[in-house]
Amino acid sequence: MTSPASAPTSDHLRLGVCDYPEHVPEDRWAGYAALQRDLGLTFVRIAEFAWSRLEPAPGQYDWTWLDRAVDTYHAAGLRVVLCTPTATPPAWLVRAHPEVLAYDAQGRVREFGSRRHYDFASPVYREHSRRITRALAQRYGQHPGVAGWQTDNEFGCHGTSRSYGGASAAAFPGWLQARYGTLAALNEAWGNVFWSMEYSDWTQIHPPHLTVTEPNPSHVLDYARFASDQIRTFQAEQVALLREHSPGRFVTHNFMIFESGFNHYDVAQGLDFVTWDNYPTGMLEFFAPPGTHEDAKTHYARTGHPDLTAFNHDLYRGLRRGPDAGTGFWVMEQQCGQVNWAPYNPLPADGAVQLWTAQAWAHGADVVSYFRWRAATMAQEVMHSGLLRHDETPDRGFAEVAAMNTAHYPLGPVRTRVALLHDYDSLWAYDLQPHHAGTSYWQQTLSYYTALRALGMDVDVVHAGSDLTAYAVVVAPAITLVTTDMAARWEAAVRGGARLICGPRTAFRTPSASAWPTGQFEPLRGLIGGHLKQYDSLRPGLTQAITGGHIAHTWAESYRPAEAQTTHQYQGGPLDGQSAVIRQGGVTVIGAHSETLIREVLREALQQAGLDPVDLPEGVRLSRRAGQTLLQNWGPGTITWQGQDLAPVSAEMTR
Repeated sequence: MTSPASAPTSDHLRLGVCDYPEHVPEDRWAGYAALQRDLGLTFVRIAEFAWSRLEPAPGQYDWTWLDRAVDTYHAAGLRVVLCTPTATPPAWLVRAHPEVLAYDAQGRVREFGSRRHYDFASPVYREHSRRITRALAQRYGQHPGVAGWQTDNEFGCHGTSRSYGGASAAAFPGWLQARYGTLAALNEAWGNVFWSMEYSDWTQIHPPHLTVTEPNPSHVLDYARFASDQIRTFQAEQVALLREHSPGRFVTHNFMIFESGFNHYDVAQGLDFVTWDNYPTGMLEFFAPPGTHEDAKTHYARTGHPDLTAFNHDLYRGLRRGPDAGTGFWVMEQQCGQVNWAPYNPLPADGAVQLWTAQAWAHGADVVSYFRWRAATMAQEVMHSGLLRHDETPDRGFAEVAAMNTAHYPLGPVRTRVALLHDYDSLWAYDLQPHHAGTSYWQQTLSYYTALRALGMDVDVVHAGSDLTAYAVVVAPAITLVTTDMAARWEAAVRGGARLICGPRTAFRTPSASAWPTGQFEPLRGLIGGHLKQYDSLRPGLTQAITGGHIAHTWAESYRPAEAQTTHQYQGGPLDGQSAVIRQGGVTVIGAHSETLIREVLREALQQAGLDPVDLPEGVRLSRRAGQTLLQNWGPGTITWQGQDLAPVSAEMTR
């Protein structure tokens, strides 16, 4: 493991760009590099999809063009982030070894002709991945222009984290045998006596797909864990080779918006720091905040919603923790114009690129790198913008980057005493049986995150099993699978004086995704002081009143208090008079989906912790870093707050 100091350091935010020299004539390279330098860029990322140009035939490498490209950027004073090109195995490899291809959930082979067309478990593909990674690292690992490495590209994109046939299907039984030891233990853990699903031989176990009705959720959960392990070990092989042949250079990976297909905490181990790819307007179409309707999407259509991007910044800032972790993260791909892949792709508002860049800095980004340099003139991304248009003239994003003064964005840690807990096992377990067509793990989690941000709080998104003793308020919106280790961490935080707020379905499932036979909250029995009584899935238009003037939608669960006190009750309907919110000491459990109720309970907890929450207007957000406060208006109109007029799509720095 190299030191995080292997990444070039600065006392302020740095900027970069993603470029594709193989897409344009070579006589453009030097001029592009000089213009990038003059624009104030420091880094350029290249070659993540260039395998067919690097190795046009098996074992026949062509390094000449990449040699010249790296030299050109270096001569211009730019630092190169070089990528392993394993997201795009070339046609000759796939046709010679079709067994490397993945299978979709319908049992069909995912064909060549796009990207990410490989099975992480394929031993044949693993060997080719190691071979091209080793060759690249040996040739460029000590080049003075190479600052570091990006492994592959966007693990899980296009639903590629799991293959349901081929190499993965063959490897899954062995993974299960290593986990459970005996079939008896597996059958017991999965509850296979139900529907006569018991196995008598490991070879009888296939991936959980194409079943008549829903597959066993325990089976599905373990397949998600298995697939995540394949990604973890796939990347670890590349990282080891890059460490061996390119010492002193950083290694990272560019993760994605709300990607759910693998355990990011596991996959991030071994990296110097984390990067992610930020596309705010496209993200809004897929992950609107809870309660958001089409009119709200239209309101934020040209900026995206502030809390969607903020959540991902905070998530990726928190992936790498501990003494060997870097202090910041990067945005490896930052939208700088319209995207091409969402259902609708509006042109961003004037000022949006600066808005996004400033927000990334405030949430802990040390580098923001724009996608892409010149808009592609061929293939799948011709409708996607760049800093330059197709005709090489500067686009609107170029002008906004040119106008930025990064000296106004000093580096330093983001400090907060509020933690929001996140866990991929809980994500998978929750979404296996949501019990309501309109909810999900992300929706429930964002309800609490958005409330915290609307109250002016900075937030650390951390793993549910982390050490939480440094936090004054700990929020667990949707941790439905609580292990004994997690419970011990939560108890330690509460003993230390932290307020703990839990959402519906907390600790509902065992580690194998079954329900606790002793009832919900079993691992947290000493903290909660109550028991689950009823849960009610509220179809659209069906609501449940709660004392204090709150209205629940989507979900309402009630409790039987033991030692806990009831703070809110349901009114009317089948839950009339039952407990909607219970509290024991510093621990509160909220049983209902109600944005106003969540905000009220969180505000009280923050006040009790001495954290001074403030109610922000819609679209206004505060973020703090390095002794400065960033005040942003993400809306399309002027907003007056505390006597100050905030211009549309604007960012202002205060101390």
